[in-house]
Amino acid sequence: MQLHQQTPSPNRSFWLKQLHQWHWISSALCLIGMLLFAATGITLNHAGQIEAKPQTEHRQATLPAPLLHALAGSTEHKGEPLPVTVADWVSRTLGVSIDGRKGDWSIDEIYLSWPRPGGDAWLSIDRETGRVEYERTERGWISYLNDLHKGRNAGPVWGWFIDVFALACVVFSVTGLLLLKMHAAKRGATWPLVAFGLVLPLLLALIFIH
Repeated sequence: MQLHQQTPSPNRSFWLKQLHQWHWISSALCLIGMLLFAATGITLNHAGQIEAKPQTEHRQATLPAPLLHALAGSTEHKGEPLPVTVADWVSRTLGVSIDGRKGDWSIDEIYLSWPRPGGDAWLSIDRETGRVEYERTERGWISYLNDLHKGRNAGPVWGWFIDVFALACVVFSVTGLLLLKMHAAKRGATWPLVAFGLVLPLLLALIFIH
């Protein structure tokens, strides 16, 4: 008696090939990002147990009278940069790059801030006395990576990366699901495991989250 193996149909072979191709390409694209987001998911979930040791640097100076005169006035406005001469003096004296950053002008002071992942900094100029204060805080690599996870103060380019990464994860997950469907007939545990992956977080949310 001869046994004849059933050969897959050309249509099934085509879709298997396409799904495998999209699955491995999307997995390659999102591999490093997925590891980063998984690791920082753990650190964020245990943020209370992970001690952050912020390091703060503080600098002070006083504006020369001619430059202070350039800031004189009683106008209040937001989102206005410092005069170029003042910005250049701050950069030379305090070693702080202003880079055209805009600040909030009140009657008493000019305040600039530039938060970033893992830290922040601010600059204050007293419009009456010319006193300049600068403070920079670093909270370490874990805080930096956690902020990248949340997209906090990371800028638009990182936001675009998160969008592309999320799309690659969607493609990876959907193609994986379709591959599971195509192989489910030979793997009896496929759908029970998929159902378990859906039901478990749903039950935990319903029971333990109030």
